[in-house]
Amino acid sequence: MKFNDVVRSEAELRALMGEPVAPSVVEKTLSSLDRHCLAFISRAPFVLVASSDAKGQMDISPKGDAPGFVKVLDSNTLAIPDRPGNQRFDTFKNLFESSQISLIFLIPGKRETLRISGRAEVVRDAPLLESMIANGKVPTLAIAVHVEEAFFHCAKCIIRSHLWLPEHWPSIEGLPTLAETMKDAASIPAPLEAVEALIKDDEEGRLY
Repeated sequence: MKFNDVVRSEAELRALMGEPVAPSVVEKTLSSLDRHCLAFISRAPFVLVASSDAKGQMDISPKGDAPGFVKVLDSNTLAIPDRPGNQRFDTFKNLFESSQISLIFLIPGKRETLRISGRAEVVRDAPLLESMIANGKVPTLAIAVHVEEAFFHCAKCIIRSHLWLPEHWPSIEGLPTLAETMKDAASIPAPLEAVEALIKDDEEGRLY
C-alpha cells in the first residue's frame, strides 16, 4: 500500500504535534539505574527485548520468569538468563551483528513501564550463570546489557488498553492455537493433534 501524506522529519512532526508537554518528559531520562529502576526490575516477571541485525531488521522477543529474574549486576549492567525456547536464537543472532538493544519491563497491575536501552553481548561466565539457576537448571547463556538510557513510561497506554483489568479483556474465543498457526504457516503435513502434542510436551518439559 502506498501512502500519500507521509511525515518525514522531526521538524514536520513538531509543526504538527508540538513540543514535549513539559521539560521533565525529556529530563527524566537516566544514564544509569537509580533506586526506582532497581525496585521495578526486582519485581518484574516479564520483559520485552528488542534487537536488530546489521540491516536494521527488527525483532522483539518476550522473556518471562519469576519476578526479578533479570539480574542487576551494577548501576549500568543487567543480565537476562536464556531459558529453553524454540532454538531460533533471533536475539542472539542480531546481537552478533548489532549490539544495540532495548527493553520494556512490565509488572502485572502496575500501570507504568520501565524502558531501558543500551548495548548487549551474549555471555557464559560460569559464576553469573550459576547465580541465575531456576528449577535446578543453570542457564547455558545470558544476555549482558550495558545500560545507556533508562526512564519510566507514563501509564496512558495501560489505562487505554485496560491491560490489567480482566473485565475489559476481549474474548479469545475463535482465535487460532499456536499449533494451528504453525501448521498453516509451515504447511506441516502432520495432523493438528500431533503438532499440539509436541507443543504441550515442550511447554511441560522444557521450561528450564
